[in-house]
Amino acid sequence: MDLMAQVDAYCERLGPGLWAEPVNAMTNLAFIAVAVALWRPCRGLPLARLLCGVLFGIGVGSGLFHTVATAWAGIADTLPILIFILIYIFAATRHFFEARVWVAVMIPALFLPVSSMLTPLLRLVPLYGASAAYLPVPMLIFTYAALLAKRAPMTAWRLALGAAVLMFSLTFRSLDGPLCDATEGLGTHFLWHILNAIMLGWMIWTYRFHMQTRHMLAGGALRR
Repeated sequence: MDLMAQVDAYCERLGPGLWAEPVNAMTNLAFIAVAVALWRPCRGLPLARLLCGVLFGIGVGSGLFHTVATAWAGIADTLPILIFILIYIFAATRHFFEARVWVAVMIPALFLPVSSMLTPLLRLVPLYGASAAYLPVPMLIFTYAALLAKRAPMTAWRLALGAAVLMFSLTFRSLDGPLCDATEGLGTHFLWHILNAIMLGWMIWTYRFHMQTRHMLAGGALRR
């Protein structure tokens, strides 16, 4: 694999150059802005702050990919996203379900091979085939929401909303090529950035909400 090879994967990019995708590049600031905004509210929650740091890294990595546009920048783009997903699965399994540590480690470890096996099948899904590698993520979030419906209904509702926003953002990611001509060469990938930044921030906020709610309930139980 040539890590310096140029990658032209998006409608907005018409050739090489750091500023060949100005809108796609600039909208990565949304990830950074959300990460910075959530840093202080997540004080006292190490995993939430870790997710904020990784979210910041997503903005930087994606910004590199939409400017440098090389294979190595593509890795810098996708690796932080994968890390965020795995950390969140661990955090959700451990704290939403109060699972043992080994279970919370096993679930994200299994997510990678299972999602890899599902991806070829998901490529057959109309419209979303171009984003097939991401589809297992909303599927898992919806599953967690369903399992938490009785145990923690507010957390479940927030997870379901996050999964719905992710599906909406994946729609724009998938439409980038098909709508290229209709958008006069702009594409829709930049909307994926904006909506995904909102969704990832919402997921961190959902984790924060759950942890604070659990803490308040525990405090009330102790007072009784």
